[in-house]
Amino acid sequence: MSAHAEENPLLEGLDLGRRPESCALVIFGASGDLTQRKLMPALYSLAIRGLLPEHFVVIGAARTPGTDDEFRAKMREAIEKYARDPFREDVWERLASGMRYAALDFSDETSENSLVRILSTVDAEYGTQGNRVFYFAVPPNAIATLVSELAARRAAEGWVRLIIEKPFGNDLASARSLNELIADRFSEREVYRIDHYLGKETVQNMLALRFANGIFEPIWNRQFVDHVQITVAESIGIEGRGSFYEHTGAIRDIFQNLLLQLVAITAMEPPSDFTADSVRNEKVKVLRSLQTPDPTSVVRGQYGRGFVEGIEVPGYREEDGVDPASMTDTYVAAKLYVDNWRWADTPFYVRMGKRLGRRETTVAIQFKRAPHPPFAEATSDSLRPNVLLIHVQPDEGMSLAIGAKVPGQGMSIRTVHMDFLYGSAFREGLPEAYERLILDAMLGDATLFTRSDEIEEQWALVDAITSAWERDRTAFPNYAAGTWGPPSADELLHRDGRSWRRH
Repeated sequence: MSAHAEENPLLEGLDLGRRPESCALVIFGASGDLTQRKLMPALYSLAIRGLLPEHFVVIGAARTPGTDDEFRAKMREAIEKYARDPFREDVWERLASGMRYAALDFSDETSENSLVRILSTVDAEYGTQGNRVFYFAVPPNAIATLVSELAARRAAEGWVRLIIEKPFGNDLASARSLNELIADRFSEREVYRIDHYLGKETVQNMLALRFANGIFEPIWNRQFVDHVQITVAESIGIEGRGSFYEHTGAIRDIFQNLLLQLVAITAMEPPSDFTADSVRNEKVKVLRSLQTPDPTSVVRGQYGRGFVEGIEVPGYREEDGVDPASMTDTYVAAKLYVDNWRWADTPFYVRMGKRLGRRETTVAIQFKRAPHPPFAEATSDSLRPNVLLIHVQPDEGMSLAIGAKVPGQGMSIRTVHMDFLYGSAFREGLPEAYERLILDAMLGDATLFTRSDEIEEQWALVDAITSAWERDRTAFPNYAAGTWGPPSADELLHRDGRSWRRH
């Protein structure tokens, strides 16, 4: 166990000592925001904990001209600014000594060969043995070219793994085409389609909650669960990504990947073991069982001008790079059904949106009311149904709402909460999702990454929804920034005698 863990006895057993084989990590798009804010800070945190390979090199590759020293200086600045751990010169020196930079333009064969030469050099100097992890922090339209060029210049020895950021395609046809192109050149076990939310500790803990606790399995079904609510809410707008968001919208940005993955994890059957294929097989079964919702079961929205945390913010159509008459969705809510034995007729209400009341990602399992409580109705006015609430972010943990007697005379019942918070339970800052996912990719563990058939099932559902929108002329904007979406989203649940969780 590391000295870091010995200082905190609550961390006993948390240091699994997983260390990957020697390898080189190539980041395409190394000059971008993702590399500076997330990837390099994640690598630095792994380095502090001794989880990087013994022989390890980071190669930044981008169109921007630059040198090794300039790249190192920029990455140091990013780590000092964004890393969750204090900056340590000794850790930085070890990491920086293996950093290289390649100015790359795939329209120029010279630059392609320069990357190959750098990789050959670091194999010889650092003993990376031809093992490669290629991280695609690039726009979707650059992926196909990169995949083709990498396959053509693949090293004779060592393994290769591709980490590909979302969005993976923009509809079923493009996703399937990209999957086929990749499958012609690389095996599925070499491809890691990443959604960083799936690396969050609380998402992983949903699997532990369900399958490591015998008390939940008997009640995790239609007989005891009234409905499920999943919320992915952001208080921010599109953050200067107007041209990108105009071509994606909320349904392609979050609904297609994260939201449907949360549905699959919540609804899946117990896997036979915790190998990547076993877990992903069960998720695919859920995605294939999802009914295509009819148009009355889907709501879309677009935010207008409003107030977030007391500050007036512009409407979506006023953002830079956005069409003043844009019909792009910034909010989606839907009622979904999983057509299988466990969940038949149990609604999954899902919603996600920009510029909502606050930032939160939660999964709420609402159980059915007790069939015949023997208490007078007047004594239980404040008694609500039992709810298991899983906080994915920002306050990672979970809460179980139960009925308890109020101290004093009489039998007055009130809802109270049993809470579990990661911070208080382990007294340790949670690792960033990218730390876990980059480490898993280097280890060859694809459990928390999305498989090709999952991607295609998710896009098939999204395509069915968006094709109906082509005939829908909803008036936008239809909700003010800082609120919780359009009134029609509330009506979606009110029709069933239910309502969204209180905020």
